[in-house]
Amino acid sequence: MCTTCHCGQSEPAVITAPSPSARRLELGAALLSRNDAVAASLRRRFTAAGLPVLNLLSSPGSGKTALLERLGRDWSGSGRLGAIVGDLATDNDARRLRAAGIEAVQITTGQACHLEAAMLEPALERFDLAALELLVIENVGNLVCPAAYDLGESLRLVLLSVTEGEDKPLKYPAMFHSADLVVINKIDLAAAVDFDRDHARRHIAKVAPAASIVEVSARTGEGMDALRDAITAGLAAPALA
Repeated sequence: MCTTCHCGQSEPAVITAPSPSARRLELGAALLSRNDAVAASLRRRFTAAGLPVLNLLSSPGSGKTALLERLGRDWSGSGRLGAIVGDLATDNDARRLRAAGIEAVQITTGQACHLEAAMLEPALERFDLAALELLVIENVGNLVCPAAYDLGESLRLVLLSVTEGEDKPLKYPAMFHSADLVVINKIDLAAAVDFDRDHARRHIAKVAPAASIVEVSARTGEGMDALRDAITAGLAAPALA
């Protein structure tokens, strides 16, 4: 379990008072319940604004920001793309996204290894939500803690790069199980790193049987049309209708 964020991925955190009548205070469930309440409020707000929200998750270095840069440069929708970017430090990724035409706001989390729903509220005040066609939350690079936190999103996308190996879904099943859409990125490097597509797809299907799978290269643009179609199809699900 992450002792910094008490994310509740395994046993809940316990505080024991140093006295003969010691009490145990279990924090995991309480923290997630509070987050879920804020997330539900955010979801109502997004729905009222007619704004679909994509939660983008992956390990560090898998290409989240590059994928969004490509999406922003190729975007041909009627409205703007917005992004909320979570990182422990720097606003480097937000500046990259702004250069790609995306309205981006950075959240610097310090030591927190994930975004929580309450963190989004101040960032949302920086947007005109009615002017956005899609809001993307680029979560902190981490395949453990963010899986447990609902951010009020309409669609959850988990990114896997070919350089990480085919068995990543088996090692981090909670994250991949939570995905609506799994994107295999850097597919242009598959041959160079001996990436086995069939093995990867079987592993994804084992832990996330309901998730759609798309292969892309953010660098070359391969598969980006299919990704946009998959995002559109996911956002058109009955929950958003």
